Amino acid sequence: MTVLAPAPDLSRLLRPSSVAVLGGGWAENVVVQLRKAGFPGPIWPVHPRREAIAGIPCLRALADLPAAPDAVFVGVNREATVEVVAALSAMGAGGAVCFASGFREAGDDALQARLVEAAGPMPILGPNCYGLLNALDGVALWPDQHGLVPVDSGVALIGQSSNVAINLTMQRRGLPIAYVLMAGNQAQTGLAALAAAALRDPRVTAVGLHVEGFGDLRAFEAMAAEARALGKPVVVLKAGRSEAAQAATLSHTASLAGGPAVASAFLRRTGCTEVRGLGALLETLKLLHHGGPLGGPDVVSVSCSGGEASLMADAAEGTQIRWAPFPDATASRLRDILGPLVTVANPLDHHTFIWGDTPRMTETFATVMDGGFDLSAFVLDLPRPDRCDRAAWRCAVEAILAAKARTGARAAVVASLPEAIDEGPTAEFERGGVAVLHGMEDAVAAIDAAIRAGRLRAEPTPALLGPAKGGEARTLSEAEAKAALAAHSLPVPASATAPDAGGIGAAARGLRFPLALKALGVAHKTEAGAVALNLNDETALREAADRLAPLGTGLLLEEMAPKGVELLVGVTRDATGLLALTLGAGGVLTEMLRDSATLVLPAGRDAIDGALRSLRLAPLLDGYRGAPPANREALLDAVEAVARYAEAEAAHLLELDVNPLIASPSGAVAVDALIRLEEP
Repeated sequence: MTVLAPAPDLSRLLRPSSVAVLGGGWAENVVVQLRKAGFPGPIWPVHPRREAIAGIPCLRALADLPAAPDAVFVGVNREATVEVVAALSAMGAGGAVCFASGFREAGDDALQARLVEAAGPMPILGPNCYGLLNALDGVALWPDQHGLVPVDSGVALIGQSSNVAINLTMQRRGLPIAYVLMAGNQAQTGLAALAAAALRDPRVTAVGLHVEGFGDLRAFEAMAAEARALGKPVVVLKAGRSEAAQAATLSHTASLAGGPAVASAFLRRTGCTEVRGLGALLETLKLLHHGGPLGGPDVVSVSCSGGEASLMADAAEGTQIRWAPFPDATASRLRDILGPLVTVANPLDHHTFIWGDTPRMTETFATVMDGGFDLSAFVLDLPRPDRCDRAAWRCAVEAILAAKARTGARAAVVASLPEAIDEGPTAEFERGGVAVLHGMEDAVAAIDAAIRAGRLRAEPTPALLGPAKGGEARTLSEAEAKAALAAHSLPVPASATAPDAGGIGAAARGLRFPLALKALGVAHKTEAGAVALNLNDETALREAADRLAPLGTGLLLEEMAPKGVELLVGVTRDATGLLALTLGAGGVLTEMLRDSATLVLPAGRDAIDGALRSLRLAPLLDGYRGAPPANREALLDAVEAVARYAEAEAAHLLELDVNPLIASPSGAVAVDALIRLEEP
């Protein structure tokens, strides 16, 4: 079992009672932001030449500080940053933000190592980092403008890109943001440590992470486990899904982005909820702040427009949302209230017959909310106040709030566009316990994420890591690869090898026709014409041997596998070190169909079965159009055998590919295999 180092104590840095700032213009910005935030403690600017910064007299040197500060903004150049951090650590400061760039992200690993050594046990954020905002306690170690306001509780936003963080603080969606914490290069203090520190604050309800590189995977797993123990959800937006984004991530943060499918599998494994955009991140956090994960997938949509009802139905395609039918009693009551011209269905278009009749609207909405749904979503757009009069819409606002107060059921307002409801009505709804979701697509993504958050079950076993050692790579022959896998109980066809065409007759003794013949040493045999199938007699076998022998380094002869569903089972070592198991459509259609699911090893049998059932070809395994189903237990045994081999060779394995693995009613058999190992 991996023993984790104790998490750094970030309490003085994140919630300081005193602050020092070093530097010129950027440091002056920090002083301005501290004052704007209402920081109650002393602020000590340090500058060797300036008399004052933002009206506060400067100290000439660190030695002039009246006490060791709890938090320090270090806004000097990169070489001076190392010297300052060493001095701060020696005097017992609580922590520092290292603003300067030009460290590992610029290729200077040695300077970054010196910085970490200089810090010693003192926590540092960065380098190449803006710092932190704490809207709970009026702290802004932040050299730029931001949009936070004081809050009593809220969510924490944690990331590496300060520009993205600034943009998120400017949101007008009513999301209470308690902390914004930047990790920069993660030289010493990573995203996981910052997230854990925020989670431990009882005023924080959920954490949102914008991840470019995970950093310490073991620390991330420990943070996610602590979040689960505290009952606080973690939502992750993982950047670097495209090749271009991965290149940008490497240059910007000096962190390995990791493959997107592997990153998603790792997040599922840790019990974190993944989203795909900034809007979805904010709306998901908002929904989780107002009530936590959803208890199930049953959602009802209510609007006064058939168009809005259709848009909601369409937006939910491919999500976990279930438009559950109304219970009979609820449907009957709604028909009584709404009359015969309204079709009672979910999503519900109640038309405008009741508009303006607040008691009748309240009765309608309360009846819907009493229907036992996990969430009642009311589509409501308000006229813009600078050009229109909102008076006629008060009935809807009051009816939704009254229905919420009467039933206590979980409810949300969904604005079709983010700008279709502003901060005033948003605050009114949220005071009444109704979340307001801005923008239909982001709202649906948030509801989907909240459902998934309620279903996630983390794996208790740490993910398997296979660190690269930089040795030479060796590719096993197909015969060697199959023998290695068979030693871990993967079924393979009965086979024999021959050095050339002349030895093929002796090799065939003891094997049953029909046979398959392959040229060894050829990676993509079908494309190279290096395979012959369904050889039914010795004449066909000799002719095929004469043709294939010149193409490779020998010949592999096998009994033909039974017909069945062709699958790919592969294991790769991601740049992060994670070993990823990929299951998908196999054979010659692998690249064309791109039907796959990825798990991080080790993976349990249930997880493997779930991944197989998620594939588009899953109906073929169950017996499509009267065909007999594949032997699922044998298939799962075969996949587990591949995983066992990968786990046993984790320190050396670079790539493993079984393609195809044929799943049939009689069992599962590996028809082709490729293994690439790193030499010790």
